[in-house]
Amino acid sequence: MGPTRHPEHGPEDLCPAGTELYERALRSGWVRAGEADGAPCLIDFGLLHPAVEDLDRLEPVAPATALHRLLRAAEERIAEERRREDRLARTFEPLMRIDGRRTGKPDTSALVILSGTPRINQAITEAMAEASEEVLCVQPHSGLLGPRGEEAHGVALDRDQALLDRGGRIRTLYQHTLRHVPAIPAYHEKLTGDVEARSLDEVTDRLIVVDRSVAFVPANADGTLALAVRHPALVGYFATAFDRFWRLATPMYPLIVHQPSAGGVTRRQRAIAALLVEGHTDAVIADRLGMNVRTAREHIAKLAATLGSGSRAQLGYLIGRSGLLDPEP
Repeated sequence: MGPTRHPEHGPEDLCPAGTELYERALRSGWVRAGEADGAPCLIDFGLLHPAVEDLDRLEPVAPATALHRLLRAAEERIAEERRREDRLARTFEPLMRIDGRRTGKPDTSALVILSGTPRINQAITEAMAEASEEVLCVQPHSGLLGPRGEEAHGVALDRDQALLDRGGRIRTLYQHTLRHVPAIPAYHEKLTGDVEARSLDEVTDRLIVVDRSVAFVPANADGTLALAVRHPALVGYFATAFDRFWRLATPMYPLIVHQPSAGGVTRRQRAIAALLVEGHTDAVIADRLGMNVRTAREHIAKLAATLGSGSRAQLGYLIGRSGLLDPEP
């Protein structure tokens, strides 16, 4: 294994190794140069510098001197940001006087393309900050509309809880395979308020509807583009579709309902049987039901064993004759 990577941080958040080494240098007047290998931040921030008479030694800069220098640098950055704000205002002030009817549309138009995960998350956060009633979510995977790391997870948790604190509610519809992912109930357990989650064998692609006034849907395959929809007819359509899926779904949080099996065939295997009868390949079945191909084939094998099938063609015939796909009473 290689050396541990030094964590990135600013001078206002000195790492434990850096703090310990800087304190020791202040007490003794110097430390050996090699000791800073584990805390390169001290040299980067100008808290240690090589001794003139011995380059193998590092001497500390007085804390008061270092603090004054760092504060001055921060003040210069703030001043530069203010100068940048002034330049932006001067640049755009005459442009805003141009008749907008023949130029670009504002972001409140019925359809807006959002590019990049940060912009998508920002738009969702802004919409939820103004929400007071409900958020409806379809999540075929455990992520948001775009690639999702720990930072995005924290952002979602904060904005969800803020809505709940205002008396709103959150309903999330997951693909059934996510019932077995521990992170899903763990996320909901961190929230306090009116939160529910259900699952279906097949769901639509990702969808977020905020207060039935704006909806967010993916605009490309990898989720790095999203569409913010504010057209009332479209948003209403999305919300109605969600409501109908919701009534068909199985509760998974806070109340967990285990789907029963009939004649040794689980609900999951019934969903696979329906797709088999339609003639879909193993890969298509796996994609539709949110599982990998190997798992899909294991379910197909169990289904074949239960029905006594010796071939794929016979399995389709036996499924049809078994009554597995008959409507439930």
